[in-house]
Amino acid sequence: MNCSAAGRSDNMRRRGDERGGALLDALLEGRAEPGLAARAASGLGVPEQGRYAVAVLRAGLGGPAGVAMEAEGLRFFRRERADRECVVVALGDRDPAALVALLVRCCPGPGGVGPVADGLAGLGTARRLAELALLTCPPGTTEIVRLEERLPTALVVSQPELSARLVADVFGPLLALDPADRALLVRTLEAWLECGGSAGRAAGRLYCHRNTVLNRLRRLERLTSRSLSRPRELIEMMLALDAFRLTAPYP
Repeated sequence: MNCSAAGRSDNMRRRGDERGGALLDALLEGRAEPGLAARAASGLGVPEQGRYAVAVLRAGLGGPAGVAMEAEGLRFFRRERADRECVVVALGDRDPAALVALLVRCCPGPGGVGPVADGLAGLGTARRLAELALLTCPPGTTEIVRLEERLPTALVVSQPELSARLVADVFGPLLALDPADRALLVRTLEAWLECGGSAGRAAGRLYCHRNTVLNRLRRLERLTSRSLSRPRELIEMMLALDAFRLTAPYP
């Protein structure tokens, strides 16, 4: 093949990639155009029907965001969207956990992965839910999470006005404390929850005595006028904690 023919071939491939990328962007935006998914499947060389996952990354994978790539048996497409990057993956019969494991190794995070879409037409919904999963990552973290792992928190962040009201109603007196004092109580509650309600295990994590943990929790109950032993009030405390961590990170 001479240089002229090679140049034409490269140009055709580049134009094809650009068309495929534009169609993929339209799907990610959730456009409902007749035949869009079929045209995208043809342009990208993937089946219209199949299992797809979408990840939204705040930092991205780095390097130019090309259209099609392969890694560890997964074919994926990268698209830049404002200050974020979308990764669309043709899963085949693979579990979405394989995508998360790949992203954890090659991306600094944070990131969110939406539920599996059954076909290209579902990419818009999958992208929107992946962005919601990303919003459940507190500032400063580098985790990559699946929406299914964060559904209660996703409910909180999807309703910012209600979240703010929940924080004010449950943690109002807590917000008036000295920041260091407030952070101590919040970290104690977090540790207790992460340890399955065990004051002893939480004490080990916090490097303090079990009674110290219990005293802090009792003080938290008095401040919030809620009991950690009542299921409904415990749920309110947990949801308020999620909303607080995501909207007002403490030192």
